[in-house]
This record gives sequence, C-alpha cells and structure tokens, in this order.
Amino acid sequence: MNEQTLIDKFIELYQPKNEVHTFFAPGRINLIGEHTDYNGGYVFPASISFGTYAVAAKREDRTIQFYSINLKEKGMITVTLDDLNYQKDDNWANYPKGMVDFFIKAGFELSHGFDVLYYGNIPNAAGLSSSASIELVTGVLLESLYQLDIDRIDMVKIGQQVENKYIGVNSGIMDQFAIGMGKKNHAILLDCDTLDYQYAPIELGNYVIMIINTNKRRELAESKYNERRSECEHALKDLQTQLPIKSLGELSIDQFETNKHLISNEVVRKRAKHAVYENQRTKDALAKLQADDLVGFGQLLNESHLSLQYDYEVTGVELDTLVQTAWEQDGVLGARMTGAGFGGCAIALVDKNKVDQIEKNITDVYTSKVGYSPTFYQATIGDGAKELKL
Repeated sequence: MNEQTLIDKFIELYQPKNEVHTFFAPGRINLIGEHTDYNGGYVFPASISFGTYAVAAKREDRTIQFYSINLKEKGMITVTLDDLNYQKDDNWANYPKGMVDFFIKAGFELSHGFDVLYYGNIPNAAGLSSSASIELVTGVLLESLYQLDIDRIDMVKIGQQVENKYIGVNSGIMDQFAIGMGKKNHAILLDCDTLDYQYAPIELGNYVIMIINTNKRRELAESKYNERRSECEHALKDLQTQLPIKSLGELSIDQFETNKHLISNEVVRKRAKHAVYENQRTKDALAKLQADDLVGFGQLLNESHLSLQYDYEVTGVELDTLVQTAWEQDGVLGARMTGAGFGGCAIALVDKNKVDQIEKNITDVYTSKVGYSPTFYQATIGDGAKELKL
C-alpha cells in the first residue's frame, strides 16, 4: 500500500481541517547480541525496510482518534488528552496512547488532539518489533505536529518507558534505539549500559540477509521473557557477593569462567553464561564485518543460536528446525534465531544466487516437521523513524 493511498484513506476517514503529514518508522532485526540488552551488554541491530506508516493531522479539540488499517475490526479508538490511562479495551492503541502520555509527562505541551491512521507491513508476531515501530512513528509524529524540540535519544528512551511502565513488558532499549537511530546500509553496535554507539557499514557483497518467519504466534508479554530477565538478575546478585559489577555485560569470558561457581543454581548459571558469551560474540561480529570476513561473521551467528538453544533455552522446535535446516544448505554462511524467541523469526546470511533453492529446501523440511509453511523476506537496511516529505 503506497503513501498516496494511505493519505487518500486518511482524508476519506477524517476529512481533516489541518495539514496532513506522513511518517514512517522501520522494524528492526538484531544481527547478533540476543538477550544482552537488559544485561548491560552490546547489541548489533539494524532498521529494515518493513515498518509502520502513520498519516496524521491536528484537531481543534482535545480528542485523539486512532485507526489501524491492519486491525480494521477494532474500529476507531477514541481517547482524550485528559484521560490517557492504560485501558485494556484500547488494545493496540495503548502503544501510541502511551507515547502521548509520556511525552506530556516529560514536559512537552500538547494543546490539541489529532487524528491518525496507521498501516504496518511488518509481519504479525514475527518478532521484528512492530510495537517499538508504532511507538517511534508516533514519536516523530508528535515531534512534527507540535513542533517539539526533542533529542532523538530522549525519544527512544520514552519509547522504552512506554513499553516498561505503561504496557508492562520489561524489555531493554534495543528495539526503540535501532528504530529511532537507524541508518541506511548500517547496523548499530550499541552498548546498552552507556548508550554509546557506533555505526557499522553492512556490505554483504554477494550475500543477503534472509528473514524466515516461523509463523508461530507469540506474545512477548506472555512469553518467558520476564522469567529469563529475573534469572539473569539472580545470577548478577550471586556474582556481586564477590565482584564489584553492576551488570553481566561488564564481565569478560575469563572473569565469568573464574567466578561462575558463585552462581549456585545451575540453570541460572547457564543463563548468565549466554549473556556473557553472547556479549563477546557481538563485539567480535563488528570486527568480522570491518575485516570483510563474512565466513567468520556467519560462524558467530551459528554459535549465537546454539547458545540461545542450550544455555538460554528460548528457541523451540520451530526456530531450531529453520536454523538447523538452513545450516545444511549450500550457500548459507550462518543462521540463528533473532528477537526474543519462542517463535518469531530466524535470519540467515545467504548467497543471493541460491535464495530460491534454499527457500524451497527449508520449506520442504519445515512443513513436514512442523505442519505449516514458513514465510521468507529479504531485508534491506534502511533509515530510522522520520517524516516522509511527499
């Protein structure tokens, strides 16, 4: 659905009296560095060409009207600037509503309401971060409609606060950061503890990043995400009995191996091991890409998946089948699950001339084992959230 079609639909729906603006925020993939963000470690995400569009215009009163083309059955969701409390019945609209609420709490003055139409082409429940995409497209919308002077990293932090304090998902900052700060043809090496970051050119030559959706539905808030987070906090507390650290991300592999006996519970120790080793793999990945070592980068992807499968235990039969089948294909340099796990997507680094055959082979194995087909997408790496000037 192109931008002009969305604008036409918006005008038909709302008959706006004020100027109409159009915005886009991407989804994201995380190339490597999974479940490291809330452990104060590094992540290595990139914003992708799929995302969320928003068309909006200011109103003269204090009403806000939300409408999603993707969720027409939910109808128009109407709220007012005077009551922005979380309401379960507001469903998906709690994400943009939370952004409005937290912008106001951050001291920004929003004197009038607005009408907005959303359309997203991120596959549902794929784990490519549609919620953060909605949050950040709403952030740039508010910035533009109300002529706000907001630092982009502050907007990213508001997006995370909405997720944590308004929606109730205890997620790290990676998704909002990748979507707010994305840059075409670059990934971002981000230190989630300090928010120091650097852009890394992604030059894959004859290879492409294939996204493979398990098509297994998953709801992050209901998954074991919060359980894993608390297990890592438990490990950190055990280590802090002897070590002056604030996060698992501060530990080198050698330090972890020397002190892992401090973690009394074996399962909790495995969770911490993943966080520490994955953090090192993420730093190594930047070095591999800077050296044009795609084979070495692919190997790190494979090691990441094995760690997520056996130490962090967040994969499941669907993701494992996709990844293990990808590993067996000629033309695949590496593959791993991406996102929180328990469904969602895998990524693979694939020879662009062998894409069709690889897709067919993976589909055959997956369908026979799981009972339904996966879906494939090729990701191009694009810019972060912005207003579209048509």
